[in-house]
Amino acid sequence: MKQEWRKSEKNIYLPKSMPELTDIPEYRFLTITGEGRPGSDHFSECISVLYSLSYALKMTLKKITQKPEDYSDYTVYPLEGIWDLKEEAKRNYTGQLDKDDLVYKLMIRQPDFINEDFFNEILKITMKKKPHHLLERVAYERITDGRCVQMLHIGSYDSETASFNVMEDFAENHNMKRISKDHREIYLSDFRKIPVEKLKTVLRFKVQNKQVL
Repeated sequence: MKQEWRKSEKNIYLPKSMPELTDIPEYRFLTITGEGRPGSDHFSECISVLYSLSYALKMTLKKITQKPEDYSDYTVYPLEGIWDLKEEAKRNYTGQLDKDDLVYKLMIRQPDFINEDFFNEILKITMKKKPHHLLERVAYERITDGRCVQMLHIGSYDSETASFNVMEDFAENHNMKRISKDHREIYLSDFRKIPVEKLKTVLRFKVQNKQVL
């Protein structure tokens, strides 16, 4: 049976448009890092490279005879990003965000049966068939978010601050505190095809219990 993340992992990828506490286990990702304004040519190239490799992995697995244990066909996972600010921008932050100061790690999750050796094999093949200068910067990582607050944000990326304020109030009311200002975004909509007001993005940040004095 085909793995469909929209059906089997709704609690992870399809939260409600109100904050909730959740625990995110370790997952495997293809990742690439960068900095600067989202929407730049470099940013678009990073996305293209991640999808190229993710589909190469999926299609190769469908074709080969000797498949990994627990293999089943699957839908490629959505694009995700962890966002933060450059250290100098953090020190001089005045409340106004300059998008040129952003740093990011873009990623696409992979099924558990895709290991690092298989990724490296497909990476070498892709470098030969479809060379791209960013391919060598793609990494295979295991990432655990742990205890988090998340919610579904609907609308422009520029209006996410309002959702983050709601999420931080929720954490405060549940005796939790945000660990840092970096956060994860999961892009459920293709911004090239969907009107801005209908964009759907999962917002998530890590939290921990407040210390009781």
